[in-house]
Amino acid sequence: MATDAWQHAREAAVALWRRVHPDRVPAIEAELADVRSEVIAARDEGDTQAEEELAADWQRRLRRLLRDDPSLANELRRVLEEELSPLLAPAEQSRIGQVQMNATASGHARVYQAGGNQTIREA
Repeated sequence: MATDAWQHAREAAVALWRRVHPDRVPAIEAELADVRSEVIAARDEGDTQAEEELAADWQRRLRRLLRDDPSLANELRRVLEEELSPLLAPAEQSRIGQVQMNATASGHARVYQAGGNQTIREA
């Protein structure tokens, strides 16, 4: 949030809120400015946990936005994929993905699924 890509990310977030809750745009703009200041200060102090906590706060806001209006799912996905994800460094982009797993087990069968590393030890 403290990079040059900040302005583009901010514009995308404000545009989303403008379409959904235009009355809340001034408050969102002010909060985003505060978050940016907090992130810059945290980075200057070497505090990586603060940045993660601020990101988690905005993730919660977006989840609440979807909870309150599930029809926004496609628009939010578009904003994330087309406007925000390209602003990330390539290494960060590779961490973002979608995993959908389905499994059916019957009888005494076992199903192990993982979206990443998995270790299974059975005795």
